[in-house]
Amino acid sequence: MLPHIVIDTNCLLQIISRRSQYYVAWNKFINGEYMLCVTNEILQEYEELLSVRTSSHIAKMIIEIILKSPHTMKLEAHYRWGLIQADWDDNKFVDCAIVANADYIVSEDGHFKALASIPFPHVNVIRLDDFIQRLTV
Repeated sequence: MLPHIVIDTNCLLQIISRRSQYYVAWNKFINGEYMLCVTNEILQEYEELLSVRTSSHIAKMIIEIILKSPHTMKLEAHYRWGLIQADWDDNKFVDCAIVANADYIVSEDGHFKALASIPFPHVNVIRLDDFIQRLTV
C-alpha cells in the first residue's frame, strides 16, 4: 500500500521546481510512489500561492496534474479539529491528514510542532528533508 501524504503548501512550492533539490518528491508523486491527500481548501491554497509565486497558468497546470493523477486522494474534512491554535489556517492540513488516515504531513512550518503533544488524534509531521530521505531509501 502506498504511503498517504499531506503536503503543506510551502513544501509543495519547493518540490515542483526542477531546480530544487526536492524535485525528486514531485517525480515520485508523478510516478505513483505515494498518494497525495488533498481537500478543496488545500487545492485552493495551492493554486493561490502558486499563482503568486509563478503565474496563474502554471498554477492551473499544477492543480490539473494533481487532480488528474490516479495517485491523488481528494477528500472532504467534514469535522474541524482545531488542533493548531497558533495558526488556524494550518488546520486544513491536519483535518485532511486525519480524514485520510495519512502516514504524515510534510511541513517546515513550526506551528505543526504543537501536534507532537496531542495524543488523540495522533498526526505525524515530518520535515521535507526527512520526506526526501524516506522516498529515496
